[in-house]
Amino acid sequence: MDAAPRVIRTPDQRLRVFVSSTLKELAPERRAARAAIERLHLAPVMFELGARPHPPRELYRAYLDQSDVFVGLYWERYGWVAPDEQVSGLEDEYNLCPPDLPRLIYIKDPAPAREERLTELLNRIRSDDRASFKYIESAQELEVLLEADLATMLAERFELSRVDGGRARPPDEPSPARAPSLPSPLTRLVGRTDDIAAVRAMLADGARLVTITGPGGIGKSRLAIAAAAGLGERFPDGAVFVDLAPAHDRNAVTAALAQALGVRDTGDAPLADKVTTALRDRRVLLVLDNFEQALAAAPAVTELLAAAPGVSAIVTSRSLLRVGGERRYELDPLPSDDAMRLFVERAHAVRPDFEITPSNADDVGRICSALDGVPLAIELGAARIRVLPPAELARRLDRRLPLLVGGARDLPERQRTLRATIEWSAQLLDEPERVLLARLGVFQGGFTLEAAEAVDAAIREGADEAPGDDVLSALGALVDNSLVRQHDDAHEARFSLLATVREYAVERLEQEGELARARDAHASYFLTLGDRADDALEHAAQHDWVVRLSADTGNLRSAVRYLLDARDWERAAHLAWALYVYWWVAGLLGEVRGWMDELLASGDPLDDRTRAIALYFTQAITFWQDPEGTVATALTESADLFRRTGDADGEALALISYALAVLASPAPDDSAANDAMDASLDLFRTREDRWGQAMALVMLGRVALLRQQVGDALARFEESLTLARDNGDDLGVTIAQHHRGWARLLLGDAAGATSDFSACLALSRRLGHVEGIAYGLEGMVAVAALAGDVGRSGRLLGASRSLRERTGLYNAPVFTFHQLFVDGMLAAGADRDAFDAAVAEGRILSADAVVELAEGRAAA
Repeated sequence: MDAAPRVIRTPDQRLRVFVSSTLKELAPERRAARAAIERLHLAPVMFELGARPHPPRELYRAYLDQSDVFVGLYWERYGWVAPDEQVSGLEDEYNLCPPDLPRLIYIKDPAPAREERLTELLNRIRSDDRASFKYIESAQELEVLLEADLATMLAERFELSRVDGGRARPPDEPSPARAPSLPSPLTRLVGRTDDIAAVRAMLADGARLVTITGPGGIGKSRLAIAAAAGLGERFPDGAVFVDLAPAHDRNAVTAALAQALGVRDTGDAPLADKVTTALRDRRVLLVLDNFEQALAAAPAVTELLAAAPGVSAIVTSRSLLRVGGERRYELDPLPSDDAMRLFVERAHAVRPDFEITPSNADDVGRICSALDGVPLAIELGAARIRVLPPAELARRLDRRLPLLVGGARDLPERQRTLRATIEWSAQLLDEPERVLLARLGVFQGGFTLEAAEAVDAAIREGADEAPGDDVLSALGALVDNSLVRQHDDAHEARFSLLATVREYAVERLEQEGELARARDAHASYFLTLGDRADDALEHAAQHDWVVRLSADTGNLRSAVRYLLDARDWERAAHLAWALYVYWWVAGLLGEVRGWMDELLASGDPLDDRTRAIALYFTQAITFWQDPEGTVATALTESADLFRRTGDADGEALALISYALAVLASPAPDDSAANDAMDASLDLFRTREDRWGQAMALVMLGRVALLRQQVGDALARFEESLTLARDNGDDLGVTIAQHHRGWARLLLGDAAGATSDFSACLALSRRLGHVEGIAYGLEGMVAVAALAGDVGRSGRLLGASRSLRERTGLYNAPVFTFHQLFVDGMLAAGADRDAFDAAVAEGRILSADAVVELAEGRAAA
């Protein structure tokens, strides 16, 4: 039987991408989509580009029939429904989309005024397994996502379309929808289909702890990610990737787990307990990567699995954890054919025209054999194909690797091969590139070009070296040679080193006697970054800085750790204080408290400002846990020390925390709290610090509520809200709106309270401020309870409780009165059994369902 003829396009016939959206409200997003499509040399098909004399439906159908990809953009508007039509053009386009057309859907959020018919359409799209959808916040984010998604989708479909001997060749890596918490590798996984199936079979067979072992660079991480992807039926709460490369003890492992799970370390309870609580009732697959760095923490994993029966874990490690219940999967090198395929694929990154031919096949085979089929070693070798033909590359490896391998007898054989390949690849670099590679070893979890340039310059200055060559050029060479990985995001390019390459880089720093100088340069850069972020975190750039600092959390931890180990207490406290707002928003104050406890316990003399900072961080976050009554005294000392050093902002913050401690004591002294708040507000006003004024006004409003002066409290909250808005401080806006909502509700203004709680919820979702989301939900609980809505109030209460438990916020003090309204509803004769059933239902609602319920778009 003859094979079907292959479709061959002439050069002008580019792949066509149909873009569907309402025209006016998404005009910037449509421009961004067009730019992303054209940058990939594809053809955008957009309704407004073709003013044609045809009825709309006929035009939609014609355009869609000629398109290769469907892209849907949606926000708030459903679109106009023409006379005699049942649906808008927006829905009609989706309905007419051919069933075999891939669909990429992007939904803009937040959408406080989304029309009901659009919500119904989006719910239908979500249930369509042919569609992949993501949420976006801006046209810029859409442009980045769409370009990346189109490139990935086209690459996957091209691979599926390849024909080998007249038969379709199956993909090496299944491509189910990935859980959002799993990384998305930029390159295709080659030759691991059987390994993926084997690891999944272990999980299906009841194993809850599968450890993938093998030497560095063998592909353990890639296998774990691929095996974890698409297991939604077994793990409906998703898969979570946890990078443990920077972790070296049990506390660091727990902190990494908490960060990956979104659990806040607020310092009110042991973080391990919070992680256990967050997972206890969930069915989650943990991917714990690079565990060999912290084998002593292995019992923490088994304890967690014992406490959370729905959780399983895939661990990657060079060594077994050697704990009960562990199942081992030892990952072997790639077979010869797959190794050669990987070599060709990676070679295409530097020489797109490279292919295996009869004249070079033997040489490529020799290269892959010399590299023992280790994927990372093959990638490093393939990166050299740009300047070395296969025959020359094979000769060089034959000559160099045995010598290099022979010098590392303490390592397993294939680990020696990889280390030798890294060293061989580094020796082929120019001197500036070799030097930079070593210096990049001080970074934890990635870095920016700016950071690399600053650290390199500081090291050179400290060593009295002449200014170096262009760091960008050297970094580009390291990326080209696969020694550094590049990761572009919506803000700026970031780079990273794989764990094995970083180990090599640090060893080079040690051998050159440069490690201490490099770590000091690294800490100095992040101290400078902290100073730059300090003021910006209180203004309109707050969200962008939180995102940026989140990407560098590993580096910030490393910098503080270096300063603490060096007993450089002053700079350690300074960095902690500069990033106070970040630690708060990111839920890391508990970790900062641990650093400051270490500082205070050192026994070393401390200058006044350093002691003031340490006292603040160790006392302010535990003001409600003060059985001995020492917190208020310590915070008074902190305020006095800040005043002595001329730090009015620090003094004012310490006074706010002192007031909270007084209010939380067994015998609250609202007069003392009010006096402290007035003093704090005066200090912030003297400094013209609007962020601080807004915070102080909220606290004064709380004192007024305690005194049952609700009208005065409302005035304070409204003044705070105005300041926060003028300052561009979205976090301050959410806090003030939440408090104003309660004042309004207590004054009988349910509509105004609903508006405030809804706005708090929407803005907190955009900011990723989990505590604000919880507060918004709890406000909605009170509104529903006041209206006697048993089902709605119960579901929202269950959802808010679940959110607090899953994010570690269940034990902290809260400013909310929702339970009073719930108790009042039940006391008035509401059906308690129905309410309890609604609470249980709310605990298991999806995030989208909770938002729809809170916004009144779902049935109660």
